[in-house]
Amino acid sequence: MMKHFSIAVTSVMTSVMAILLFSNALAHHNSPESLEARVAAVGTLNIGSDGAAAGAATSEADSAAAEDGVQDGETVYNTTCAACHASGVAGAPILGAVDDWEERIEQGMDSLVERALLGFTGSSGVMPPKGGNVSLSDDAVTAAVQFMVDQIK
Repeated sequence: MMKHFSIAVTSVMTSVMAILLFSNALAHHNSPESLEARVAAVGTLNIGSDGAAAGAATSEADSAAAEDGVQDGETVYNTTCAACHASGVAGAPILGAVDDWEERIEQGMDSLVERALLGFTGSSGVMPPKGGNVSLSDDAVTAAVQFMVDQIK
């Protein structure tokens, strides 16, 4: 009888110890430090072959614009718009390609600027709002659209 009692006590004690160790491991697993480690960014998104350079250039251009208060259209094009409009990504009209721009220019500058500011999904492609750089001012986007249209004229 004592043998059975010893086995039962040992089994209960082993189970209690296992539960305590397991709960301690769970408590440590959910600590603020481990949570931060689990949700930390694993990388960055670079679009196209010049993605990293374009991101750095955008930051520099934004800093320069903040100092001057103005961004010229060519700078905005080079730092944001060129990612799509240099090669025609997602159906974007290529800078300087008359055939790509002709119908769009006929719709007028107001239409072009509105679509650049608000975004547009058409049968031939997609334009994200502000070219995907929502930190751009409306004036900067307008200047970039004017720069691109001027390359056709």
